[in-house]
Amino acid sequence: MDDFTYGAPVCERAARITMEAEAALSPVFSRIDAVEAQNQARVLGAFQAENVALRHFSPTTGYGYGDDGRDVLDRVFARALEAEDALVRPQLTSGTHAIFTALSGLLEPNDAMLSITGKPYDTLEKAIGINGNEFGSLKRLGVEYRQLELKDDGKIDPDAVLSALDRPVRVIYAQRSRGYSWRNAILPSEMEPIFRAVHEKMPQAVVVVDNCYGEFTCAHEPAFYGADIEIGSLIKNPGGGLAPTGGYIAGKAEYLERIAQRLTVPGMGREVGSYAGGYQPFFQGLFLAPHVTAQSVKTAALFAKVFELVGLETMPDSAAVRSDIVQALRFSSEAALVAFCQSIQKASPVDSFAVPEPWDMPGYTSKVIMAAGAFVQGASIELSADAPLIAPYTAYVQGGLTYAHGRIGVMYALDALIRIGEA
Repeated sequence: MDDFTYGAPVCERAARITMEAEAALSPVFSRIDAVEAQNQARVLGAFQAENVALRHFSPTTGYGYGDDGRDVLDRVFARALEAEDALVRPQLTSGTHAIFTALSGLLEPNDAMLSITGKPYDTLEKAIGINGNEFGSLKRLGVEYRQLELKDDGKIDPDAVLSALDRPVRVIYAQRSRGYSWRNAILPSEMEPIFRAVHEKMPQAVVVVDNCYGEFTCAHEPAFYGADIEIGSLIKNPGGGLAPTGGYIAGKAEYLERIAQRLTVPGMGREVGSYAGGYQPFFQGLFLAPHVTAQSVKTAALFAKVFELVGLETMPDSAAVRSDIVQALRFSSEAALVAFCQSIQKASPVDSFAVPEPWDMPGYTSKVIMAAGAFVQGASIELSADAPLIAPYTAYVQGGLTYAHGRIGVMYALDALIRIGEA
């Protein structure tokens, strides 16, 4: 084993640049560790306040009436995410499903939804009705959709938001992460003055934040800063790499009660729903989430620094204060983009032998290439990358259950680019 390359089968230059980048990131890593410590203390406090016990891990079947594990899991998540209440369910199949469930529970015919962060993530376009006219979409249900673009600096435009409230709006929607956009993720603290202004001008409006990829990257969550509802996937940050599926919706109790009626059946709401698999992975995943998320953030910073050292474009830069686990990297050609994604697959513990190719993935508007050799299919908290096959050629890499694995992934990626003359 060559200690210089940490045992990874890569060229000496790739290993040397990675080590140089790692050494330069010491102050950044210290800041990430401080955020992890604060989040871990809050999560631990949530478990202790709710008296989590072994019996809460037990599986349940049938209707799920009186499912104590499910109900305690809701309350622990609510505390961990700084919210009044939460719905945490394995039956929520993805972050998109959780978001649509929440929006469907809050919006009625003739209501309006206003996105203040531009167009939402691709998988929501047909669900909302921005594109197409799918049966069951918000558009088909009589909901009006409006949209405000971000400013040139990638920030929310507060003046435009307040002007848009001259017309009635039921839901104010903000997407924290970047999606397939070349911008920084929005810090929850940056949202606070806008949320406050919205509540003052239109108290009946519900502020909803797509929190996917952002949980535990900062010391506080959007609910701490005034969001009424925050939503995410359990196979991203809050599942800690252990949750096998699921999503959460957290926020104010009065709105969670409405959403619960849409989650199951009006009149039954949150009282039904069992899980024969048992709740231990969800509890344990949440407990590990602050640490695993910190590992992912460190990996993202390392990708950024390495790419900066070889003269490639990154977003955000390696020293940035981050609000999600996603690192955007830009390439000069489609071939380089594909080679990068294939190198991430090659560095995976699962299906490392597979060679990803671009394909027409359901829910996306262009061909997409995805690298995800994960223990949980599609888990973005595990080292993975995806990219739409359109210019400018940009890959979005995220995850890393351990920083040590993330570092190997960085070396694999740089080695691949060196071999094709892109670095």
